[in-house]
Order: sequence, then C-alpha cells, then structure tokens
Amino acid sequence: MEIDKTTYEDLSLFSHEEEYSIFHKLDFTRTTGGRDLLLEFFDRPFSKLEPILETQRVLTLIGEKMDQWPSSISNGTIMVMERFYETALDDIPEAHNLPAALAYKIFHAPDYSMVRYSVTHFADFVRGMNQLIALLDQPGCPRLLADLLQKARKQLDQEVLHGLARLEQGVKPNPIQVIYYGNFVRTRFKSSMQALIGIHSRLDAWYSMAMAVRRYKLSFPVFIEQEDPFFEATSLYHLLLPAPVAYDIRLDQATNFLFLTGANMAGKSTFIRSVGVVIFLAHLGMGVPAASMRLSLFDGILSNINVVDNLAKGESFFFNEVQRIRNTLEKIRGSKKWLVLIDELFKGTNVQDAMKCSLTVIKGLIRIRQSLFVLSTHLYEIGDELKQYPNILFNYFETTVKNDQLEFTYQLKDGISNDRIGYLILKREKVVEMLEQL
Repeated sequence: MEIDKTTYEDLSLFSHEEEYSIFHKLDFTRTTGGRDLLLEFFDRPFSKLEPILETQRVLTLIGEKMDQWPSSISNGTIMVMERFYETALDDIPEAHNLPAALAYKIFHAPDYSMVRYSVTHFADFVRGMNQLIALLDQPGCPRLLADLLQKARKQLDQEVLHGLARLEQGVKPNPIQVIYYGNFVRTRFKSSMQALIGIHSRLDAWYSMAMAVRRYKLSFPVFIEQEDPFFEATSLYHLLLPAPVAYDIRLDQATNFLFLTGANMAGKSTFIRSVGVVIFLAHLGMGVPAASMRLSLFDGILSNINVVDNLAKGESFFFNEVQRIRNTLEKIRGSKKWLVLIDELFKGTNVQDAMKCSLTVIKGLIRIRQSLFVLSTHLYEIGDELKQYPNILFNYFETTVKNDQLEFTYQLKDGISNDRIGYLILKREKVVEMLEQL
C-alpha cells in the first residue's frame, strides 16, 4: 500500500511527540530490534491480501500463547551479546581443559570476566529461543511463522548449544564452561547468532502487535476480494482518544463520496483520521478499533488535512493546498483503489473563492469511481448543488447550544449541517467582552 509522508503525519501514525502517535500506542516491543522491525512494518503496509491474512493468523496464535511467553530474552541480553562481538578480546583458548581455563582466567582476567558474563546471556538467549519454538510450533501454525521457527530450529540444532541451554540459570559457569562456550560463540556462531537475533526481533514485533490487539480489544477486519472499492465499519473509533464516540460508516462504488459537514470541534477531523487509521492498520494485518469491519484491498491512502505554507519557498497556504490537490489527482486517476481524505478544502482563500474552487474539485473527484473519498467542509452552501449526484453521501456532526454553552454529541447524522457557532465561541471565551472593554 502506498502512503506518502504527508499522510503519515496527517494521520499521526508517527509523531515527534510520541504519546500522540499510533505507533507509540501500539508499541509493546521488548527489544530495540523488535521496535525497529515494527517501524519497518509501519513503513511498508502490505499491498497484497495473502501476507495480510497470514499476519492476522500469526497474531491470533501469538495472542493465544501470550500468557506463556518466555521472559528470559531481554533487550539487555541482546545488547550484551552484540557487544561481545564488537569488543576486542584476547583469544579465547580452543582447548577446553582446566589448565587452559585457569591460565586464561589468571592472565587475562578482565577478558575472562566479560566472556563469563556474556556466556550466561548467550545461554539465556538460546534457552529463550528454544522455549519460543516449543510454544509456537504447534499443529496449524501459520506458514509464515512455521518457516521462521524452522530457520531458528536449524540454527539452534547443535550439540554445543544444547549444552549451553542446559547451564543452570543464575549460576556462574565454571572456567572450563566459560572458555568452551565462549570460544564457540565467538569464533563459530556469530553469523548464526545474528540470524537468530533477527528472527527474535520479528517475533518481538509480532508480539507487540498481538499485545495491542488484546490490550485495546481490537478486532480483525474481513477483506472482501473484489475489484470495486468497499469499506464498512460498525462502532469505529479513534484509537488515541481516551473516551471515543463510535461511528458506523459504509462506502462503496455506488456511494463512494462522503460529504461531511459540522461546526469546528464537532468531530469532523477526528472522524476522517479514524477512517484513515483503521484502513492503514488493516493493511498491516493488525486488528482495528471497531466492533466489525469489512473492506476491499486498497492501493494507497492520500490525505489533505494539515496543509501549511512554506515561507522559505515563498509559497502561500492556498498555493500548497492547490499543489496537494494536484498531486492527489495525479496519483488517483487510473484503475487503482485509493482512500482520499480531505479536511476543509481551500482554507487559504476567501469564502466565495473557496466555494467555487471546492465545487470544481468535488465535481471532478466524483467522476473517479474506483476510489473512496471523505471530505469535510464548512462551506455548507455548496451541498445543495451536489445533491444531484447519486454517489455522494451527506453526513454531519450536530452541535447544540444551551445557555450559551456548546454541546457536541459527536454522533454522525444524515444530512448537511447548518450550524453557525463561530460568534458563540468568541463570546464564550470572553473575546467579545474584552474587545468591548478596549
């Protein structure tokens, strides 16, 4: 699936303020390598159905085994192993007998101490990998996971490593064991160990995804294999909100354009981001924040939400809005299925100009039937002219006023809003009163 940098930022999939990003919310990795791989998953959502469904199966299995997940492999363990290979050490004797071991311990004491310390961590790692293989390699194991476990088993199937795993946990190995296992992992096991660390990183990333599914009670979406675009969700909500309100939505080729209206703060932007996030997560093989969800496979997501001006290039806000629409059109014309999210078209120009520009863009976009569109606007007046098009769906978020106080239900309703609350907000925030006192 294709997603550009702007869309990643618009949907808060990543963020400099980590606590406000989807990635941070879903990151339960235990190792740096696992986190790096989870980042890679986010950076490369799937474009084909088979890996999506296989990932769903993997996460389901890991979710079932999560309570038995071994804790012997920590990020510290992997850091110790990697540092062992990076550190210059005096040669560890090949002869694993007591005289050689004692000589190394006496005449190379600092190196001996590091080797002994590292061997205990290598033992923890090998033991933990064996436990993971035994836990996950069960009848019905998904092929994607089974192949990975088979590779790990092949790397671990050596008599020396069987002995290393049998070292008693928490007990210091004796000098002969130190130089025997230390020499082996140092001289003959580096490439295999690096491969095993890579396998563990992938398992850790999957563990994180499965943990997020359990922690947030996410549901796996159902993919519909069809050429036409399709998206349907019940009780859809935004993952980053502490107390979200759920929505129901359905878009298909017959009604592929959602025209969304409502006052500021009524929930339009949150709704648009919610739709983008769940379709993105679905293409990772992840569960989604919805009671149920069905969708077709999409080729990409494009958003136009947080457009900014560029002072360094001398580009105005309006110019960048136009360029973003131009780039969107270049991407989506053709046979591919896109999800296009637009929040408040043409904020950078006057109302009359914005209405004319918005109508022109919308009337063009509605001719593209292979993509789905969600567009929000304050320009309620243009809705009447768009009612002649059968593929446009009209929804709005209602705002009520009681005793000069705004109340937002955040419920999606059929129709077009006619709320005008800008002056009320000025008054509520005492801006009008301050101006009158000038």
